[in-house]
Amino acid sequence: MNDDDRRAAEHDCTRLIALYANLNDEARWDELAALYVEGGVMVRPTAPDAPIIGRDAILAAFHARPPRTTRHICSNVVIDVEGPATARGTSAMVLFTGEGVPLVGSFHDRFCLTLHGWRFAERRGSLLFR
Repeated sequence: MNDDDRRAAEHDCTRLIALYANLNDEARWDELAALYVEGGVMVRPTAPDAPIIGRDAILAAFHARPPRTTRHICSNVVIDVEGPATARGTSAMVLFTGEGVPLVGSFHDRFCLTLHGWRFAERRGSLLFR
């Protein structure tokens, strides 16, 4: 993998993190779930011991949420490209819900290059402060 390919993968994975936050805040669940590979894993920061496995299960979990207004802020994104079709990333996250203090945590992601571009193979959230 040359430097241009590595930088392109880093950019695409960083964009995926931002797109995920925006789709989440806009309650666009179908588009959000499509950012995962078919057998992707999602671990919510508020439920670190309850992984949700598979795109259909991830979509159902989002549809089951009560409606709410949120704003996710993701920063300090670092993507490590492991190969032509795999990468890992970390990012800091702050979640504002209008219901008390913001939640502060991070995401640890695994990415996979598919025919549709880079997708999440795994998204693991964790909380540092509540």
